[in-house]
Amino acid sequence: MNLLNIMLMAAPTGTQGTSGSGNLLSLFLPFIVIMVLFYILLVIPQKRQEKKHQEMVNALEKGDKVITSGGIHGTVVSTKENTVIVKVDDSTSIEFSKSAIVYVEKKQNN
Repeated sequence: MNLLNIMLMAAPTGTQGTSGSGNLLSLFLPFIVIMVLFYILLVIPQKRQEKKHQEMVNALEKGDKVITSGGIHGTVVSTKENTVIVKVDDSTSIEFSKSAIVYVEKKQNN
């Protein structure tokens, strides 16, 4: 048997009474499953991470040690609504957007 004969035997003859909606569902089911998996594996964890970061930024206080997205280490001097002033060394303070803070080490209360 050659390849053409095999393909002709495997092809549907059109005499079967299949419904169109069954074929449509079987056609789109893999795409629906992929979209659900995409949402579960990528979107939900990203939303959790964003919420956790927002809570961390909202809890910033004077004296917290922070690291910015640019890699600058410093201590929080004061906070404003959308910005935070970070003391880098004895004579340098820099104002950053709160969203630039990627790591916070809370001050220890002795």
